[in-house]
Amino acid sequence: MSSFKQLFGNEKNKAITVVFLNAILQKTGRSRIKDISFANTELGGEYVDDKESRLDLMVVTDADEWINVEMQFGNKYDMINRSIFYWSRAYLNPLGKGMSYKQLRPVIAINILNFDLFKQTERFHTSYHLYEDEEQFELTDMMEYHFIEMGKLIQAWKDDKLDPWNSVLARWLLMLGMVDHRNKKIYDDIYAELEEIAMKDESLREAFQNWEELSMTQEQKLAYESRLKRIMDEESFQRDMDLLAQEIERGKEEIRQKEKKISQIKKEAVMKSKKATARRLLLHGIEVELVAESTGLPRDRVMGIQRDLEK
Repeated sequence: MSSFKQLFGNEKNKAITVVFLNAILQKTGRSRIKDISFANTELGGEYVDDKESRLDLMVVTDADEWINVEMQFGNKYDMINRSIFYWSRAYLNPLGKGMSYKQLRPVIAINILNFDLFKQTERFHTSYHLYEDEEQFELTDMMEYHFIEMGKLIQAWKDDKLDPWNSVLARWLLMLGMVDHRNKKIYDDIYAELEEIAMKDESLREAFQNWEELSMTQEQKLAYESRLKRIMDEESFQRDMDLLAQEIERGKEEIRQKEKKISQIKKEAVMKSKKATARRLLLHGIEVELVAESTGLPRDRVMGIQRDLEK
């Protein structure tokens, strides 16, 4: 998971880290995160790899609530107890001498696991709080746990139970799950769909590109860049075609309007000519019926011209 920390654990990628965390925390109704800092606190470790398997984040929400987020990744050693252990360390860490308990901040533990943990459910994302046993009201919002099981996520994808187009969380987690480091494979179907979604999701596109840089071989990077360029070229070409079609339609409409105007002018000219002919014939004493027949004008129109001549 070191590539995960490189992607989400630095200032350069602060914006996409905020988007990713909001996608997870929206499930429990937390206020949206507006800022984030990357804590450099050492909470101690039970195993040598603990430093690599955890990410400590301090976030501030739109409600001006400071929250410490502990993210821990795939480690099968007593995962639930480990999560509680690190939660307690993060919760107590800010409490110095002379500080009030009111100054303690909520701590949210997010555990992203590359193995299945809970046999009781097929859901890949579960969350936990402290509730009263009978009436189920919340004791405190200072404690919150999230467990995300990537194996179940991939299974949900295979079973067509995920909709990354309409679920921000699904698309972000699929981005993390599309590279299976243990089996050294990439899920091409996930890869292809996320490419398409990333064209319309700027934050995902930025994370997707950075993730590929961290996760792929040079050959895979070149293939990805080639495919990305092809998709962008195709979209650009389609936009150009759409604009051209609009220009052609506008041109056709202008031609239709001009033809309509020309037709009207022609009709008016023909009518003017008929009236002039009718006047000449009437002045020469030709009967109204014969003038109407000769010019094609209605009889009443010819009579109207005659009346004008008699005035």
